[in-house]
Parts: sequence; C-alpha cells; structure tokens
Amino acid sequence: MAGATTLGDDGKVTATTDPKSGDIQAAAVFDTTPERLFRALTTKEVCDWWVRPGVFNTQEWTGDVREGGLWAAAGVGGGRPYQLEGEFITVDGPRELVHTWKPVGAPIEPATLSYNIEPRADGVRLTLRHAGLPNEEVREKTRAGWETSLVRLGEIILAEKG
Repeated sequence: MAGATTLGDDGKVTATTDPKSGDIQAAAVFDTTPERLFRALTTKEVCDWWVRPGVFNTQEWTGDVREGGLWAAAGVGGGRPYQLEGEFITVDGPRELVHTWKPVGAPIEPATLSYNIEPRADGVRLTLRHAGLPNEEVREKTRAGWETSLVRLGEIILAEKG
C-alpha cells in the first residue's frame, strides 16, 4: 500500500449508519503498525485527528487507559464548547479498545465505542462501531464526524511516512 488510508475500491474513508440498529460503522486501512494506530486512539494525539473542520475541534483529551479507567475530551462544536467523557471497558492493545462515550452531564445513557485493529497484507484495518447514540440527528452528525476524523488520521500517518 502506498501510504494511503483507504476503504473499499474507491479509496475513500466512509462511515455508515446501520438502518436497523442505528449503530455507526466505519473502517479504514492505514499504512502503519497496529501499535502506532492504537497509540493514536489512546493518547493526547486524539486532539490532532478527532476533528471535523468548521464543525467540531477536539482541543483537550485525557485518559487513564486501563479497564475501568476514565477518559475526557473537550473542544468546540457548532461554535460552542463541548465536553465528552467515558470509561474504558476493554483495553487489549494493540488489538481492541472499547469505551463508553457521552456528553458531560447529558441525561442519557452512555453510547459504546468499539475499535478493532487488524493487521493485513495491505496495512492495518481499523473497524469501529459507535452504538447507542440517542437519536437520528446525533447519529448523523457523529457519522459524518467519524468519516472526517478517519481521513485526518490517515493524513497524519501518511505525513509520518514523509
């Protein structure tokens, strides 16, 4: 693979919403190692790629990356500050990461975000599932955000290859 982030034959990163479950599903193949990709998911590096230009920008991230550990993120979305929080459920680096996800103080049950990292002949495949989001509007905004965030992560990894 020539340093690209790809999904499918068209070479684009996409994210979809399952019409029955409402879960967001996304996948991309990165020209990197599983360890490097896991580090991008579990360090302050999240601030570099967890973005959707003009819509949201993650500016802070902290995490106690262990089962039962907590994480938090903050930034600006839609011109207003936002804060997210969650708990790590599964930490099996560099293969799997599962954590809860919800806006701080929101009167909703937390969503669950699962990442699976799989080495392949053409790179490392990241598959994510974001389940339990409260409504269609939130799901659509989050789906679009995952798409742009995975594109940005691919750009960062490509730039490292120089």
